[in-house]
Amino acid sequence: MRAFTCPDCLHLVLFESLECLNSNTVLGFDWNRREIVALPDGLACANREEIGCNGVASAPNGLCFSCALTRTRPSDADDGPVRFAKAEAAKRRLLFELLELGLPVESYLQRKGGLAFDMLNSERTDVITGHDDGLITLDLAEADDVHRERVRTVMGEPYRTLLGHMRHEIAHYYEPILCPQGSAARDRYRELFGDERADYQAAMDRHYAQGAPDGWPNEFVSAYATMHPWEDWAETFAHYLHIRDSLQTAITYGVTVAGPTLFSKDEAPLSSFPAAAADGIRGLMDAWLPLTYALNAMNRSMGADDIYPFVLPPPVIGKLGFIDELVSAQASTAPRR
Repeated sequence: MRAFTCPDCLHLVLFESLECLNSNTVLGFDWNRREIVALPDGLACANREEIGCNGVASAPNGLCFSCALTRTRPSDADDGPVRFAKAEAAKRRLLFELLELGLPVESYLQRKGGLAFDMLNSERTDVITGHDDGLITLDLAEADDVHRERVRTVMGEPYRTLLGHMRHEIAHYYEPILCPQGSAARDRYRELFGDERADYQAAMDRHYAQGAPDGWPNEFVSAYATMHPWEDWAETFAHYLHIRDSLQTAITYGVTVAGPTLFSKDEAPLSSFPAAAADGIRGLMDAWLPLTYALNAMNRSMGADDIYPFVLPPPVIGKLGFIDELVSAQASTAPRR
């Protein structure tokens, strides 16, 4: 995430800021410019008061670009706006990164199979978080910290967040866009992730009955990624988004790692200078991995779990590199929103 300043006094403000605490300027996020602006009169997103959306309205219904992508929202009688607000805040961060990377974001109102979100509450109806032809469904129970941590523990997952869910599901949306059937990219996809034409239901039944195969950490970013090529792609793509967003933040705030102050025989880099990283997956990894070593060490000093509880073996780095190539190629041809 980039940093932002108040357009009036140039004091630092947040991506989510509604008002500058220094100058009291009323703020909005202009999705066309992807910048914080002084909110134009009469152009507050219709969700501003209810869920704290700071977007500048652009849709005919008075919603901002992000909120207009929500096809279905919970009723006010469901559980109030709190969980919905958390989910929409995560969605705004997701969309910002996608646009920064130059990936296409087309609404379901623009074309069949375009992007849409259903925000539903499993306490009221049956809900399965997932993706179907551009439609991302999110169970708002995932916005409850206690529920989400309980599920994470039961599933044995090292990481579970609202933003992580959205990054995983958006990966399914981009798979046919970046790897069209019959293309060289699809052939390479099958070499790396496997043949996605394999029976998904059978793969899911097998996964939940038997679990991940022995030795899975040597080839996959997560246990869930072992279930089916679709899920391997989605888990790896989501991880790519984690990395790119975190490195953008590091560059924005000038975060670098000079390495431990001791002699080491490690061949891998122990210093990280994200702003100077070379293009391509090698440059990303050279910036990313030393940064995670330092962040994990800091967390452990506070008695907390690792902030980055993952290990990236060479096959996973190869998959990440393939995704980086596809995203970079897409960005080179995409018009700036």
